[in-house]
Amino acid sequence: MNSVTEKSFAAELAKEGIDNTMVLGHPSGLFVLFFTEMWERFSFYGMRVLLIQFLTAAVLGSNPGWGWSAESAAALYGTYAMLLYITPIFGGIVADKFIGYRWAVVIGSIIMTIGHAFMAFDTPLFLYLGLAALVIGTGFFKPNMTSILSEMYKKFPQKKDGAYTIFYMGVNAGAFFGMMLCGYLAEKIGWHWGFGLAGVFMLLGTLQFWLAKPLFGNVGDVPKRGVEGEENKAARYESGEKPNPFTTFDMILIIMVTTLGLGYAFNDPLSQIAHINLFSTLSMGSLSGQNVVGLLALALFFIVVIKRLTNYTKIVRDRLIAVIIFALFVVFFWMAFEQGASSLVLFARDNVDRELIGNTKIIFNVINSLLTVVPLIIITYVLVLLGKGTFKKALWSNVVLAVCFLGIWGIAIWMLERELTAETSEITVSFFSTLNSFFIIALASLVSKVWDSKYNPPASVKYGLGLIIMALGFGCLFIGTHGIAEGVRVSFIWLVLAYLFHTLGELCLSPVGLSYVSKLVPARMIGFMFGMWYLAVAIGNKFAAILGGQIENITKEYSLSMFFLIFTIVPSAAGLIIMALHPLIKKLMHGVK
Repeated sequence: MNSVTEKSFAAELAKEGIDNTMVLGHPSGLFVLFFTEMWERFSFYGMRVLLIQFLTAAVLGSNPGWGWSAESAAALYGTYAMLLYITPIFGGIVADKFIGYRWAVVIGSIIMTIGHAFMAFDTPLFLYLGLAALVIGTGFFKPNMTSILSEMYKKFPQKKDGAYTIFYMGVNAGAFFGMMLCGYLAEKIGWHWGFGLAGVFMLLGTLQFWLAKPLFGNVGDVPKRGVEGEENKAARYESGEKPNPFTTFDMILIIMVTTLGLGYAFNDPLSQIAHINLFSTLSMGSLSGQNVVGLLALALFFIVVIKRLTNYTKIVRDRLIAVIIFALFVVFFWMAFEQGASSLVLFARDNVDRELIGNTKIIFNVINSLLTVVPLIIITYVLVLLGKGTFKKALWSNVVLAVCFLGIWGIAIWMLERELTAETSEITVSFFSTLNSFFIIALASLVSKVWDSKYNPPASVKYGLGLIIMALGFGCLFIGTHGIAEGVRVSFIWLVLAYLFHTLGELCLSPVGLSYVSKLVPARMIGFMFGMWYLAVAIGNKFAAILGGQIENITKEYSLSMFFLIFTIVPSAAGLIIMALHPLIKKLMHGVK
């Protein structure tokens, strides 16, 4: 960005009441959001990588867990993950209508901090309270961080792509360091050190965001009522579409779907862990009562969707059908991809040779040191630039950020020094989970250049490629585990390759989905269709946990390679199907590219 353009941009920001101190060509507020999201992702992924490990770890040993089966642990995690994608629908509505984005972020952060504090206690009650607080807090936090960013750049659309790129680097940096450092503390020292560290940085992230309030002007304030709202409402129908309000019957069906869906989600861990089955009397032959309820909820949901689709003009209806097709295939993607939170964690712990000796130990320590120190130097440099420009305007926010980074540097140096001086060493299970974030940071710009070139494929092909490339990762694990004897551990290279292909698949598919929702859906339906999209992701996460929880059963009945073969074949088939549907989807999109 040249200096003239930057001055012009800064002047426009000042008119909007936003601090116009520029950092790397963007307003300082963007980097406050960057660090806030970074610490939230640090805490979220730091906890996420530990939960299944902690629940399934042996009760006896140097670092005892609760000794749950993989099936029970996955049932609890699956419901937690599912709710994480549903509560933001409600959190966004509350922020839009009542409290504003900034207050929603702060409230969500505080609730999540309390949740992490609960997780540090070794009792079932505090575990469940902690997970509930994290779900509720995420509902307030997740949708409203991006809303603040969007509002900040609403008059500068040409700068929005660059802003989102920087923002999502913060997401992945937080995930990377959270899984690495929380995972290391938990596995090497004790589980609750890891859970506790996640909470500490969530609290500090909340403080630095709140103390940076002067940098945002009126962005994210409590929404205004009146003429502006009426103008926006009128603009929604500029395409000539007639309003299609929800009828009483629609609302009754939605309430029924919500009740049945939540019943299905909660009954799974209840029946697995507490042996309380709310739907035992609803069983139909080999179909369990829980699955009957789940299928009924899906059937009613499709009735609502179909009923509403019939009220739209052909072009709008066709485009909405295209979005629904994409959403269905999103379920297949996340069902396989999110094995990274369940079965792949258990596989890394129980079936991968993680022992480091001789030259392997030296090479790994060099790589681990570079992976830790280089990103920290880059992010610290950004922190210094932010501090130089905003030290007087947001002094205490910068002080809190400095404390955060001193803490991160201290823990990172302690970890590296401990590993370098240890006589024997073992790669932590959590380390492998960091590979997804590392590969995203390393490869995102390369993939985006392909999409910006003449080789940019249509959406259905990107979806197909995403599913098939991700399936190749499971194919690597199938090859690596095929024919091995019981008790033999495989090389960690197979797991590294799997995460590489999973990340490439994610980069093909994940950014495309929400982009096409915004392109295909009329403005007045964006909220409803985004909600539906996140519902598809939630269902995919739940199915991922259910299937991931079967790793022990399938391995015992067949083999470990058979478990990975399932995730090689199903996503590949789904990818081929959606690519074959390209002519139909292109027709349904009516010229949207």
